[in-house]
Amino acid sequence: MQLTLFSDYSLRTLLYLASHRERRVAVSEISGAYGISQHHLVKVVQKLIEAELVVSVRGRGGGLMLGRTPADINVGAVVRLTEPHLDLVECFNSATNTCPIDKACGLKGALVKAREAFLGELDKHSLADFAPRAPALIKLWQRQLKAVGS
Repeated sequence: MQLTLFSDYSLRTLLYLASHRERRVAVSEISGAYGISQHHLVKVVQKLIEAELVVSVRGRGGGLMLGRTPADINVGAVVRLTEPHLDLVECFNSATNTCPIDKACGLKGALVKAREAFLGELDKHSLADFAPRAPALIKLWQRQLKAVGS
């Protein structure tokens, strides 16, 4: 199973903001800290703003910050938001399913259970669970930002 880059970048953005709660953060800073496309990150941030996980303040001194406390941001809920279908195999989507053995193979039930176990594990965690790692993460982000000259 592999999450999309959209989900990956969403989780990274939230982790970055959770580690910098004392200030507003520019999209360009997050982009530089991870070495990822700012253009793609803007789309991610927009989704997080719509879900009220992130707040955007415009103008001088503006930037991004968490819209909720880290304890109130559930990792499983974020993945569900950013991976609305989580179709592990073709037969999960009845509208596009063309699998000729769908009615008889039996794998679908096991795969559904596996997906639910995956999400169930993520549901046990909030961003606050990763707050103790902030000092080490900040050092790594600072190194990355120096390397890219931000």
